[in-house]
Amino acid sequence: MKYLLVLAVLVVAFWVWRNNRQAESRDNRPHRPKPAALPMAMVACLECGTHLPESEAVRGPGGSYCCNEHRQQHERRST
Repeated sequence: MKYLLVLAVLVVAFWVWRNNRQAESRDNRPHRPKPAALPMAMVACLECGTHLPESEAVRGPGGSYCCNEHRQQHERRST
C-alpha cells in the first residue's frame, strides 16, 4: 500500500511539472503581429474640411461630406 501511495504522488508531481513546462513554452514563443489593415482613401468634407474615410462619407452632387447636415448646408449656399 505504501508503494502505491508513493507512485501516485510521483505521477501527480510529474503531471504538474509537465503542465507547467507546456504553459511556459506557450508563453515564450514569439507573438506574431497582426497584419496591418489595408490603407483607405480619405476625403475632405466640402463644408468643414474634416478628413474621413471615403466609405463613411456622405456623397452629394457637389462632392463628399461628413454628414447630411453639411451636405444640405453646402447645397443651400450653392444655389
